[in-house]
Amino acid sequence: MEVEDDYLALNKRVWDNKVAVHLQSDFYDNKNFLKTQTSLNEIELPFLNSIKGKKILHLQCHFGQDSISLAKLGALVTAVDFSPKAIDAAKNLSLKTGVPVQFICSDIYDLPNHLEDEFDLVFSSYGTIGWLPDIKKWAAVVSHFTKPGGKLLLVEFHPFVWMYNDDFSALTYSYFNDETIMEEETGTYANRAADMKATMMTWNHPLSDVFQSLFHNNFKMKEFKEYNYSPYDCFQGTKEIGKGKYIIEKMGRKLPMVYALEMEKLCD
Repeated sequence: MEVEDDYLALNKRVWDNKVAVHLQSDFYDNKNFLKTQTSLNEIELPFLNSIKGKKILHLQCHFGQDSISLAKLGALVTAVDFSPKAIDAAKNLSLKTGVPVQFICSDIYDLPNHLEDEFDLVFSSYGTIGWLPDIKKWAAVVSHFTKPGGKLLLVEFHPFVWMYNDDFSALTYSYFNDETIMEEETGTYANRAADMKATMMTWNHPLSDVFQSLFHNNFKMKEFKEYNYSPYDCFQGTKEIGKGKYIIEKMGRKLPMVYALEMEKLCD
């Protein structure tokens, strides 16, 4: 299988198939979201305390809960995902909430062919960049859409987490992006009992690759934080240590699970 030829079609099918299950899952709790119109977590919220009136580009938005939450805070949001079913669901959710968001169906790498604009903030969070094989190409797209003086906020699962197998019993994959990870998934993180089976391709991106790719695309570091918990109960063998804080129980608090990276684009 040629990765460049096949990963997009393969992974797009995976995410198209997840949409209906995720919309009905307790994990996303869409019924409650329609009432509260908020899905953002305490990790990212401190970085988003002054976004009213700002133009935000939300990359890999799935069916739009975070996009709508950003818009509810007063931002002018454009959100992107490569799954047509996810974008259809996002548009419907936006209509139901009455919170306007511009949704675009596009692969991230191809987005410059579908959107002409610059943004105050590019935002991406939780399980996004691992679906992309080339982090340098991603950083170039981020830079393309960030205005001088604008920022990137990436809140992402730590690459150390993706080195383990599903039950965290063994180190299985490299920390470095030197392999395409082919996995067979049964169910989905939002509903492990769902009648779904899928083959998917992902890639691990070490922190050095993420940093250097952004540095080479005219960004400077503003803030970087690491967290020993996940705000989502999306892994096997978790233990809740506080409201919205989950750790891998056998690891205690020793495992880095999430990081938040804020970068600023330098003025020319």
